[in-house]
Amino acid sequence: MLADYLGRQNFRVSALGDGAALRRLVERELPALVMLDVGLPGEDGFALVMLDVGLPGEDGFALARWLRERSGRVGIIMVTAATDTVDRVVGLETGADDYIAKPFEPRELLARVKSVLRRAAGTPAAGPRVRIGRRVLDLERRVLVDPDDGSEERLAASEFDLLRIFAENPNRPLMRDWLLEATAHREADAFDRAIDLRVTRLRRKVETDPAHPEAIRTVRGVGYMFVPSKD
Repeated sequence: MLADYLGRQNFRVSALGDGAALRRLVERELPALVMLDVGLPGEDGFALVMLDVGLPGEDGFALARWLRERSGRVGIIMVTAATDTVDRVVGLETGADDYIAKPFEPRELLARVKSVLRRAAGTPAAGPRVRIGRRVLDLERRVLVDPDDGSEERLAASEFDLLRIFAENPNRPLMRDWLLEATAHREADAFDRAIDLRVTRLRRKVETDPAHPEAIRTVRGVGYMFVPSKD
């Protein structure tokens, strides 16, 4: 059903039943995006765009690692059960770009597919100015702007990099380790809670109430997520 749905959205879709079929396809043509189901065949799952890969010794996590080793640009979406937080965390650690929890609506899947493809192609999801909490991030001039009085605040390089990543990945939970890898200043403060300290500083700059953040939210067991204002 989902393969047909994506096909009607003008995507060329290959639905495969196991990891061996995926490997054969990748040898012929590297796909733009692969969706991997964590579950085993026969469980409450389905086959879609390289799904249901629970062969002995080769689950969705193993295939995600294999794909990421072959290409840093191929998009990877993991499918997990709604309550499997550990699966989500492990999936992101293996190099997946996003995860989606079952059950889900086809329209949600389509939105996530388009978002991952956009990021994989290197097209910024954010414009030159992005509202983050009570401030506006100017991505070209690398400053925070107060929309009320127009005053500007310069950002440290590590702060700007972190805000830029949040702006380019709205409504997507981002792991602490991934954020450390994605920023260009890991060597300066490469310890487990470095991202927590940066987020605390940024919340003081952008949140109306830093003790109850609305823009940069904590995702328990994962990391952080930027939630754009609805204004």
